[in-house]
Amino acid sequence: MEAITLVRSRTLTQDVDYAYAATAPSGARTVWTAGACPLDESGATVAVGDYAGQAEQVMRNLRTALNEAGADLGDVVKTTVYVASARQQDLVAAWNVVRAHMGGHDAPSTLLGVAALGYDDQLVEVEAVAVIC
Repeated sequence: MEAITLVRSRTLTQDVDYAYAATAPSGARTVWTAGACPLDESGATVAVGDYAGQAEQVMRNLRTALNEAGADLGDVVKTTVYVASARQQDLVAAWNVVRAHMGGHDAPSTLLGVAALGYDDQLVEVEAVAVIC
């Protein structure tokens, strides 16, 4: 079966570190994740007040969820990154961690500043869609 194709546009700006779209072959299995949160094994929010620290835990938790579904970060075709802040520097701090974990796999992503997230002291959440070819 063919692999995921990350689509880059020649007519849109190249000054972004993600593809604009992704396609998956027919017959691929799709994995949708819940939003990965910055919680440890006991359910406590880690790195309180630290956007990058929470993003690290979020990405570890996301990878675990994907692995348990038979996928990994390289299978991701779309992410949505939620950051509880209206300050661009806070969004970028979380984004930089997400990008580091994704490596050269620059799947399409949306980065959003939101008013609040669901857990006490939560600053970052990432949801993903992956396909297994």
